[in-house]
Amino acid sequence: MFTPADDRYDTMTYRRCGRSGLDLPAIALGLWQNFGETTPYERQREIVLRAVDLGITHIDLANNYGPPPGAAERNFGRMLAEDLRDLRDELVVSTKAGYLQWPGPYGDGGSRKYLLASLDQSLDRLGLDYVDIFYSHRFDPTTPLRETLGALKTAVDSRRALYAGISSYSAERTQEALAVAQEIGLEVLVHQPSYSLLNRWVEEGDPNVLDVLGESGTGAVVFSPLAQGMLTDKYLDGVPQDSRAAQGGPLKEEFLAPETLERVRALNQIAAGRGQSLAQMAIAWVLRDPRVTTALVGASSVRQLEDSVAALDKLAFTDAELDAIEEHSVNAGINIWAPRSSDL
Repeated sequence: MFTPADDRYDTMTYRRCGRSGLDLPAIALGLWQNFGETTPYERQREIVLRAVDLGITHIDLANNYGPPPGAAERNFGRMLAEDLRDLRDELVVSTKAGYLQWPGPYGDGGSRKYLLASLDQSLDRLGLDYVDIFYSHRFDPTTPLRETLGALKTAVDSRRALYAGISSYSAERTQEALAVAQEIGLEVLVHQPSYSLLNRWVEEGDPNVLDVLGESGTGAVVFSPLAQGMLTDKYLDGVPQDSRAAQGGPLKEEFLAPETLERVRALNQIAAGRGQSLAQMAIAWVLRDPRVTTALVGASSVRQLEDSVAALDKLAFTDAELDAIEEHSVNAGINIWAPRSSDL
C-alpha cells in the first residue's frame, strides 16, 4: 500500500470552485492520454502516485479514455484498490459520458438511458460507489437539455455522484443548461472547456463562456492548456517522428503550420524571459483569470508532471508580459471538440 508524503498539501495551491464549498487544486491530473493499455501500468502508477505526493487531489477521467475505451478507468480503479484505498476521501474523482462508448442507439449522446448506464459502468470499472463529479461530456442537440440535466440530477440524488458538471458547452448552451438546472433543482458545479494560448474560444462572444461562469458562480476546470503538447518544447524545431502529431491522433500534424510554430517559438522566448518553460507559462497564463479554478494537465512521465506543477511557482504576469503574449496568442484552429459540442 502506498504511503503518501506528509507534506503533500504544503505547496499546492487550492482554489474554490465557483461559489461552491469545494476547493480544487490549481493543477489537476487528467487521464485522457497515456493511461490506457498502450502505456505500461507501472509508469501510469508512478505518475498518479507522484501527483498525489504533489498535492494533486483531483483526478479526471471519462468513460472513453483509453485506449481502448474504459481502460483508463480500469487502470485507475486498480490504483484505488491497491494504493489509494485509504485516501479515497482525500481525492476528487471525476468522470464523464457523452461521446461514443458502445455500439447501437444507446451508447452515445446525452440521453438519460446512456448517461446513467455509462455512469454505472464507470463505477464498476473504478470500483467505487460514487464519483465526486459526473459530467455531461458534450452538448447533444438531439436530446432535450432537460433530459440530460435530469440524468445528472438523478446521478446526484442517488449519490452515484456528489456534483454535476458540463463540458465544452458554448456560452449560449451553458446559459440554457444552467437555467434548466435551476428549474429542476440541480446545482451545476463546474464547466470543463478547452482553453489555451492557441485555443481561446471561451473568450469569444458577448457574453462569453468565462463571463457566464463568472456571473453564475460556476467553476471552470480548463483542459488542454498545453494545446495537446504544442505549447511545450517538443515542436520548437519541427515535428519529431516519435511525436503524437507524427503518429496520428487528436493532435494533427496540419495543426503545426509554419506560422503557428513561429508563434510558439515567440511564446517560448517570452517564457524564457520569465524564467519558465513554455509549458509552465502556458499553464500560468490560463490560471491568470480568477474565473478559472483549475488547469487540467496530462503527463507521460513524472518529470513532465513535475514541470507542469512548477508553473505554480510563478503565476503573476506583468502588463508588459501580457501585452507581449497577446501578440502571439491566437486561435490556431485546433479546437477539435467544437464541431461536436460548442459550435452547436
